[in-house]
Amino acid sequence: MGKFVVKAAKTGTKFDLKATNGQVIISSQVYASDDTCKKGIESVMKNAPVANIEDQTVEGFAVEKHPKFEIYLDKAGEYRFRLKATNGQIIASSEGYKTKANCMNGVESVKKNAEGASVEKEA
Repeated sequence: MGKFVVKAAKTGTKFDLKATNGQVIISSQVYASDDTCKKGIESVMKNAPVANIEDQTVEGFAVEKHPKFEIYLDKAGEYRFRLKATNGQIIASSEGYKTKANCMNGVESVKKNAEGASVEKEA
């Protein structure tokens, strides 16, 4: 089971979701307070397991309803995904992946690890 690690940032608080092997799967934006960061974590826990997958790397892709994972290519040509909540806000984003298959594995890892994950503060 994964875990959310909450840590201080220059202008607030952010979180990472780590898989059981300790690897960061997704990172959040910087939140103004610990409270709003906690709400972001709750949103990932609630939305990730049921989110649709919208593959924006294929021509004529089907637009999915929120919540959803958006798979896209970044400027460097790497595959990335972002999780959007039911209101369309981006909750968290992934690192870059060299292959689409690895990116899709990242999405599945978030779906599997987010629900019921523990939450801890970075020391």
